[in-house]
Amino acid sequence: MLRAVLLPPTVLATLVLGVPPESTSPPPEAPAMVCDDYYCDTRDPALPLSSQRSAYRPDEPAVLAATVCNKYCDARDPALAPATRFAQTVTVSGRQISLYFNDTDAMGWAAIGAGAQGDAVWLDRSFDAGVSWNSGSKLGETRIPAGVTGWRTMMYNVDDWANLGVGLLRACGQPAGSSAIACTSWYRTTWNAAERRTAAATALMQRYNLSTGLFDTTGWWNSANALTAIIDNIRVTGMGSYRYAIARTYDLNLRAWQGNFINDYNDDIAWWGLAWLDAYDLTGDSRYLNTARVGADHIFRYWDSVCGGGVWWSASKTYKNAITNALYVQFNAALHNRIPGDTVYLQRARAGWTWFRNSKMINSSNLVNDGLTTATCANNGQTPWSYNQGVPLAALVELSRATGDASLIAQARTLADASTSSTFLNPGGILFDNGGGGDVPSFKGIYVRGLAALNRTLADRPYTAYLRRQADSAYTRDRSSADSYDQPWAGPFQRSDGARQHSAVDLMNAAD
Repeated sequence: MLRAVLLPPTVLATLVLGVPPESTSPPPEAPAMVCDDYYCDTRDPALPLSSQRSAYRPDEPAVLAATVCNKYCDARDPALAPATRFAQTVTVSGRQISLYFNDTDAMGWAAIGAGAQGDAVWLDRSFDAGVSWNSGSKLGETRIPAGVTGWRTMMYNVDDWANLGVGLLRACGQPAGSSAIACTSWYRTTWNAAERRTAAATALMQRYNLSTGLFDTTGWWNSANALTAIIDNIRVTGMGSYRYAIARTYDLNLRAWQGNFINDYNDDIAWWGLAWLDAYDLTGDSRYLNTARVGADHIFRYWDSVCGGGVWWSASKTYKNAITNALYVQFNAALHNRIPGDTVYLQRARAGWTWFRNSKMINSSNLVNDGLTTATCANNGQTPWSYNQGVPLAALVELSRATGDASLIAQARTLADASTSSTFLNPGGILFDNGGGGDVPSFKGIYVRGLAALNRTLADRPYTAYLRRQADSAYTRDRSSADSYDQPWAGPFQRSDGARQHSAVDLMNAAD
C-alpha cells in the first residue's frame, strides 16, 4: 500500500560492433517498477510486473471556470454582503492583509490596511486544497489609490458549483515597490462546512480528482475508504452536496485493473466492495450491489486449506493476514444482509469468523496482530495496527445481524474494550498508529468506523465518550484553518492528505 515516485522510462540504444566475450557475471536484474498514482501498485514483489499496473486509466477532463457564477458572479461589491465574517490578518512591512467572508452567499474578499498609495491586494483561489491556484491567482487585484491608507477587492466565490469545484480562498498583499508578499492561510466560507462533520467532508472533497474519480495524495484502496467516509457523512449529516462522487467514481473506474474494482489484492477488493454496499444502501442502485457480489466471489477463490482456512492477502498466495480475513467476514455478512434468501455469503462469513477466531491472530491481550507466519501458521507478532482492531468489530456486527447470535456482539465488546483501553494504541488516551507512508494514515479512520458500528448496536453506548474524546482532540489540536487534519489526533497539525483527511471524516462521523 506504499507507493513511490514514478520516474520516466529511459530508452537506451546500443550499437553492436562485435561479439563480446561470454560474461561470467549474473545477468542484471530487471528494473523494479515504481509508481506515481492510483493505477500502479508494487506492495507485493511476488506478483508479476504485469499485475502491478492497470492498463486502463480514466482521464475525464475537469473544467473549472476562470470567472465563477454561483448565486452571484465573481467581482461583486462587498458592500452588498448581508453579513461579514473576519477570518485572519497577516502583516507585511506594517501593512495589514485581511480576509473576510460573506457566508450567506459563499463569497470572500481581501482588504489591505495601514498602507500607502500603490500597495496591492488580491485573492488566490484553489480547487485542490491549496496545492495550486494557477487558475485562481490574483483575483480582483487592486491597489490603494491616492489619499487613503486602505482598500479592498471585490467579492469572489469560494466554490464553482456548476463545475463541481470545491475551493479555498486566501488574501495576499504586496507593498508598492517591494518584492515582499504576505498571504493569509487558506480558508473557506461555512457553505457545506457549517459544523465539524461537514467541514471535514468538504475539506476531503477538495482532494477529489474530477478527472479520475479518486482522491489525490492517496492510493487506490485509500480512495475506497475516502468514498466510504463521504457516503457515511451524507447519511449522518443529511448533506447531499457530494453525492455526485459516488456515480462518478464508479463510472470512471469500473474498467480499471481487472474490471469491477478487482485487482490482485483481496483487501483492496473488499474495501471497494464495502464502499459499493454503502453506496447501495444510500442510493438503492442495484449496480453497486452487483459489483460488490462480483468482488466477493473473486475473493472466495483465494480461500484454501493452508493454515486451516482463510483467504490470502494477494494473488501471490504468500501471506494470510488479519485485515483481509476480517474484511472477508464483514463483506460476506454484509452481502447476506442485503440479499433476501441468501445462504452462500452467510456460510462464507460464518466459516471466515470461525477460522479467524481460532487462527491465534488475536493475542493474549485481545489485540489483533497483523497476520500469520506462513511456514508455521503462528501469529507473526507484528504490529497490532488500529484498523486490525476495528474491522473485526464491524464484521461481528454484520454477522450478528445476519445470524441473530448475540454472543458475537459480546465477543466484539471484549475486543473493543481491549483496543480502547490499550496504552500502546492510545498513548495519553488518544489513538495513534506509529507509522508513515501511504497506508497508515487511513488506519485510525477505519478503526473508529468499526467501533462506531458496534457502539450503535449497544444500548448503553459504551464507546461514545472514547469517540468524542478523539474527535475533540483532533478538532482542537490537529486541524488547519481549512479544516484539514493531520495523522496524530493529539496534534500538532503539520500536513494533510487524502488518507489523513478521510480518517478525520470517519472520526467526526463516528463521534457526533
